[in-house]
Amino acid sequence: MRGPVGWWRGKSTPAKVETYTRWSFHVFAVIEVVSVGLPALPHLPGRPGVWLVLLVCLHAAVCAVTAARSLDWTRGLRPQPVRLLWTLAAVTAAVAVTSLAIAQRGPQGHGLPEVTGTLFAGSLSFGGGTIALGVRDRRRVLAIVVGFAAGAGLYTFPLHIPGLSGLGTMLAVLVGAGFLAFTSLFSVWLLNAVYALDEARETRARLAVAEERLRFGRDLHDVLGRNLSVISLKSELAVQLARRGRPEAVEQMIEVQRIAQESQREVREVVRGYREADLGIELAGAQGVLTAAGIVCEIRDETAELPAPVQSALGWVVREAATNVLRHGDAQRCSVAVRVREGHAVLTVENDGAGALPGGTGGSGPAEGGGSGLAGLRERLAAVDGALEAGPVTGNRFRLVAEVPLRRPVPSADERRVKVKEVAP
Repeated sequence: MRGPVGWWRGKSTPAKVETYTRWSFHVFAVIEVVSVGLPALPHLPGRPGVWLVLLVCLHAAVCAVTAARSLDWTRGLRPQPVRLLWTLAAVTAAVAVTSLAIAQRGPQGHGLPEVTGTLFAGSLSFGGGTIALGVRDRRRVLAIVVGFAAGAGLYTFPLHIPGLSGLGTMLAVLVGAGFLAFTSLFSVWLLNAVYALDEARETRARLAVAEERLRFGRDLHDVLGRNLSVISLKSELAVQLARRGRPEAVEQMIEVQRIAQESQREVREVVRGYREADLGIELAGAQGVLTAAGIVCEIRDETAELPAPVQSALGWVVREAATNVLRHGDAQRCSVAVRVREGHAVLTVENDGAGALPGGTGGSGPAEGGGSGLAGLRERLAAVDGALEAGPVTGNRFRLVAEVPLRRPVPSADERRVKVKEVAP
């Protein structure tokens, strides 16, 4: 089983922000109990004090549940918790009325007015700030905060409390409820912004793939469109000439054959250019993309000019590894190193956040399957007699190592004979 550290690292950045936001609202409930409920026990001993603390705990629990449901509503996971908001308002009113009753009819001990005043203002502040989280219109949020503050000031008239005390309580509720409402709404706004940025990053990756497909489609259209039109016209002309017994039909078909062969050659060149990758360009592109995503990327290129096949193979490894660092895991740092060692070009890609996927396969380890995973990279490297190793290492990191010989081994005489036999008809 994963511990708390693995559980936290296994979350994506938006999920971490959401967890932090939810637990912040729960901490508000704890703060209410500690700062409002428990100080009343020394001044109100016995069962009345215990029941008062239990009432404050009930109010804090309703605030926590309301905040959680309201957060789900802002994320589009639940409908607006209207009944829960009214329930919180009723519980808040009950705590406020109870604190007033204790202040008027309770034992007039030392410090009791201050304790009941704190209880009264605190319950209204926490209640109003939490209820503001369940509405979306800013005017309604302002109306809720001002309404709770005004209600706190109106109690001074029937109880014949001095005006300065009532004004102070009203200002305390206004500041407390306003601060909690602002903090809650800002936290929700920040959470939505993080989710929007994460979706924008995924959209950008999909758009890059779509743009590359469009470019490839345009290249194929430019190459094949004109030649296929010429082939169609010349084939139709050859048919008409053949029906008339004209010898020029043969010349037209020879021209069709030539254009078809030329089109085949041009298509191969387009595909070859599409499949080849420049290592220097891919390293710079990977660093730019990862840095834009908030990942510290360190590039170390200790090589001189590498052969074109080696650059193409390693360039594809860099492209796939950078893509998977963005899509999988929750990496904060990534290092890419290219060096020459014992006649081999060695590419090492290492990143943290490997525990983000089950089994610790996050980060630069591409998912198996298809042409974009480990199998596809191994096929590309096998074409240049290269090898690929990938897996988690210590420190919750993932390491991918690609090794390609700079000179391909010369086949032996027996291997050449086998190849000749395979090619011979």
